[in-house]
Amino acid sequence: MDMLWSGWGDPAKAAPLPESVTGLLRDLLGVTPRESGPAALADIETPAPALTEEARTALRAAVAAEDGLREDAESRVRHTRGKSTPDLLRIRAGEVEDIPAAVVLPAGHDEVLAVLGACAAHGLSAVPFGGGTSVVGGLAPDTKRPFVALDLRRLDQLLAVDEVSRTATLQPGLRGPQCEALLNEQGWTLGHFPQSFEWATVGGFAAARSSGQASAGYGRFDEMVLGLTVATPEGTLETGRAPRSAAGPDLRQLILGSEGALGVITAVTVRIRPLPQKRIYEGWRFASFEAGTAALRRLAQDGPRPTVLRLSDESETFIGLAQPDAIGNAEVPTNPGCMAIVGFEGTEAETAARRAAAREVLLACDGEFIGEEPGDKWEHGRYNAPYLRDALLDAGAFAETLETAAFWSAIPGLYTAVRDALTNTLTEAGTPPLVMCHISHTYENGASLYFTVVSAQGEDAVAHWAPVKRAANDAILAAGGTISHHHGVGTDHRDWYVREIGPLGIRMLQAVKAEVDPSGVLSPGVLIPVR
Repeated sequence: MDMLWSGWGDPAKAAPLPESVTGLLRDLLGVTPRESGPAALADIETPAPALTEEARTALRAAVAAEDGLREDAESRVRHTRGKSTPDLLRIRAGEVEDIPAAVVLPAGHDEVLAVLGACAAHGLSAVPFGGGTSVVGGLAPDTKRPFVALDLRRLDQLLAVDEVSRTATLQPGLRGPQCEALLNEQGWTLGHFPQSFEWATVGGFAAARSSGQASAGYGRFDEMVLGLTVATPEGTLETGRAPRSAAGPDLRQLILGSEGALGVITAVTVRIRPLPQKRIYEGWRFASFEAGTAALRRLAQDGPRPTVLRLSDESETFIGLAQPDAIGNAEVPTNPGCMAIVGFEGTEAETAARRAAAREVLLACDGEFIGEEPGDKWEHGRYNAPYLRDALLDAGAFAETLETAAFWSAIPGLYTAVRDALTNTLTEAGTPPLVMCHISHTYENGASLYFTVVSAQGEDAVAHWAPVKRAANDAILAAGGTISHHHGVGTDHRDWYVREIGPLGIRMLQAVKAEVDPSGVLSPGVLIPVR
C-alpha cells in the first residue's frame, strides 16, 4: 500500500481532532478553520515528463520489469518531496513545480548501477526514494536538471541471517514492519522503532542515521550497521568485513548519514538481538523538566539503562502529547509536572532486575511512579503523532517538529534558546505558538531534544514558517547543538550543516563526491552544496 500522497501514512488511520482540542486551538492560539481542503490528486496539473527519448530508452533498458519506468502523473506526484509540514502544505495546494521527471523501480544492485549509468550519460539527476518520509528536504534536490525518483521498494528481501555472529543482511527497500516480521519469524529483532517505523525503510534508516524510540537499549541505527553495499555512478563500494577494524578510516561512517549524495545503499548488514521475552513500559512524574532531566542523566551515565527513556516537558505533559492517542480524551491533572516514559525489554529475569534497580534510582531522584497505564498508552500510540499533525493541518493549525542534540552541560541552555527562538519569532509575526519539547534519546554524554510547535497558519503558512525555522536553526548552533540528531540534513538544513562542520569539512565531502559521482547525478544539493 502507498502512503497517503497529501499526508501521512494510512488514510484509514486518520481521525479528526476532538472538539476539546479544536476549542483550545481557537481560544489559545486563534486558529480558524481552513476555507478549503487539500486539492484532489486527479486535479493537480503536472508538468509534462522532461525525459528525452534517448534517456527514456536508456532507463527502460536499465530495468527488466515492464513497469520499471513510470512517467504517469500519479506516480510522479507520489514521489514529490517528503513529509515535512511545508512539503504537505505545498502538495495540498497542488504545487508540484519540483516534481520528478519519472520514477524508476530497479529490482537489484546491478539495475541500480545501470540506472545511475543511464542518468550520468543523459544529464539526469537521481534521488533515492525509500519510504518517502523525509522531513528535511531529503527528496527535494537543488537542481535545474530533470531528475528521477529512484524507488527502491523492489529491493525488499532478507538476504541472510548469521545466527552465530548474530547478524542479518537486508535490502534497503524493506519497511520497518516487514523487516521486523522477517526477523521475528526466526526469533530475532533489530530493535529499531523510530516514529516513522511503519513507513520508513532500512535504506533510509542508514542514509539518515536514524534513531529509534528504543535507542537507550538497542542503540541508534548507525551503531547497528556492520556492513554496506553501495552503488555509485563510478561502481560498487563494499564496506565492513569485520565488526571492528583498524584498517584505516571506516568508510561505513562516510556512507551512513550521506542521504544518497554519495551512493545508493543496496544492502545493509546489521547486528540483531534475540526477540525479547518481556516488554514493559511505565510512567513516572517529575516536578519539573530540570528534575526529570537530572534523573535521565543519572540513568544514562550510571545505569541501569532502560530500553526506552523519554521525558516530556511541562507543556507537552499538560497537552498530553506524550500519549498521542489520549489527547483530548483524558482528564488534565491539576499539577501534571513532567512525564517520563521508561521501558524495559529482554528476558523475564533481566527485565525485572533492571526495572527494580531503575526504580530505586528514579525514586532517589524524587520521581513519582504513576503506573503502567501511561506506558501502555504511549506504546499503543507511539507511531500516531504524524496523524495528529495531519488533523491539526486540517483544522487550520500549523504544526511542525524539529530536533537537535548536545552534551548534557549544554542541554538547559539549548532548550531555552530554541523555545525562545520559536516563541518570539512566531509571536512577533502575529501567531503566538504553543511550544512543546521532550528528551527523545539519551547517551552517557548528552541527549536529544525534540520540539513540537503549533500555531495559527497565517495567510501564507509556508512563507510564515521560513523565518521561524531559520531562527530556530541559528539558535541551535549558537547554543552548541547539532543541526540534526536523527531527521538528517537535506536541503532544509544544508546551510547550517555547512556552518557546523566548516568549510574544510565541506571541501572534504565535495572531494569524495567528485570521485564517486563526477557528473553530480546523486541527490544534488542534498547534504553537500552544489559547486
